[in-house]
Amino acid sequence: MKLTTKFYSLLIFLTILSCKGQTSENIINVDPKGFSKEIAMIEEPQLIDVRTPEEFNAGHILDAKNINWLGNDFVPNIEKLDKSQPVFVYCKSGGRSSNAAKKLEELGFKKIYNLQGGMMSWDANDVSKSSDQIIGMCSQEYAALLNTDKKVLIDFNAKWCAPCKKMAPYLDRMQKDCAEKVVIIRLDADENKTLIKEMKISELPTLLLYEKKELKWKNSGYISEEELKKQLQ
Repeated sequence: MKLTTKFYSLLIFLTILSCKGQTSENIINVDPKGFSKEIAMIEEPQLIDVRTPEEFNAGHILDAKNINWLGNDFVPNIEKLDKSQPVFVYCKSGGRSSNAAKKLEELGFKKIYNLQGGMMSWDANDVSKSSDQIIGMCSQEYAALLNTDKKVLIDFNAKWCAPCKKMAPYLDRMQKDCAEKVVIIRLDADENKTLIKEMKISELPTLLLYEKKELKWKNSGYISEEELKKQLQ
């Protein structure tokens, strides 16, 4: 009898735990190729770019409509969409679109496709048609940055990136304090889209450490000042 009671208690606990761990059935996170494939299957897809108008105007997925997640009119504009049809959302790196997808689910949308990694992953995987237009620094100019006997630390960042903002103060200090041994160069990803695409950088911030023109270390995402200093020793 005691074993039976313990068994049912364990079963109930596991059931509750399983339910808590379930992800939403309405939100489907897909990689760039899967995202593109799903869009192609619909004649007039509801494709929503949730970035700011400035980001949208600098480049976006073909046929996308801009509804700014950070704008005051996000919900009213989203409510104009057909809730019975799939909705495709994306942003720069996936954070804002994930939040937007949850909001869409709250509003009653039944199938929401979220682009994993956002436009950075989309460009890194070269899903869209390539362009000959160079935006920002070209590969030759980038290579010239490495022409020094010192170590070179390249920091790819963006104004909208929270971890980038958190790291900015100590990177500014290190540019001065470590100048004798390390050249620290900070590049805005939005202003150097050609490099971002060619180097397949899909996350910000991304730090690249070179020594004698060879890549010795790479880090994507936040890193503390103490940990970074260890890599530069």
